[in-house]
Amino acid sequence: MRATQAFDESVFRSLYCLRIVLQSATVRDSRTKAETVEKLERFLTCDEIKLRVDQIGADISRDFSSQTVVLIGVLKGAAIFLADLARAISLDCTFDFITVSSYGMDHKSSGTVRLVQDISQEIKGKNIVLVEDILDTGVTLWFVKNLLLTRQPSMLKTVTLLDKPSRRLQEFEADYVGFTIPDQFVVGYGMDAGERYRNLPEIYRMTPDGSMPSNESSKLLP
Repeated sequence: MRATQAFDESVFRSLYCLRIVLQSATVRDSRTKAETVEKLERFLTCDEIKLRVDQIGADISRDFSSQTVVLIGVLKGAAIFLADLARAISLDCTFDFITVSSYGMDHKSSGTVRLVQDISQEIKGKNIVLVEDILDTGVTLWFVKNLLLTRQPSMLKTVTLLDKPSRRLQEFEADYVGFTIPDQFVVGYGMDAGERYRNLPEIYRMTPDGSMPSNESSKLLP
């Protein structure tokens, strides 16, 4: 009986200690996330993003009236944008994904695009909307668009949530643009810095070292 009681007390103490450890970890995680967001400067709010995505969805629905479209998202950054855009389109649409690599961990484009994962379906004769999170140098979208054109789609349009025309290395203009922005590094809403910040619901700007950017004003052009 005493042995059983001692065992129960030992288990209780172990569980109590585990609970304290988990509570401490939760507090640290919450504090770390809050401190991370405080280092960033809000650039586009949820409401601003939703309004513009709904407008683009209406434009695509009008331009492809009564037709079926296939949305092809460039992973990983475009995943969240594509999901919201698909729900803003009133047409019959499906989607697929393609993965390419042109950015390193230093936030800069290497200038060379490498196909990592191709789409999973034939697109010959189909209406395609190529979805990207941000149009920067133009190299990535130019590469992916021309790759998909070799599959002979009926029509191929491109859409980007953000556009940085001042960064162009390859001449390219998207058919649908959410916001035109200056040359600033942005994260959130699927966009990352070294795989961080993708899950933030709004878009923030940051400097390459992760510190707060200057307070210079910028004009967003829808």
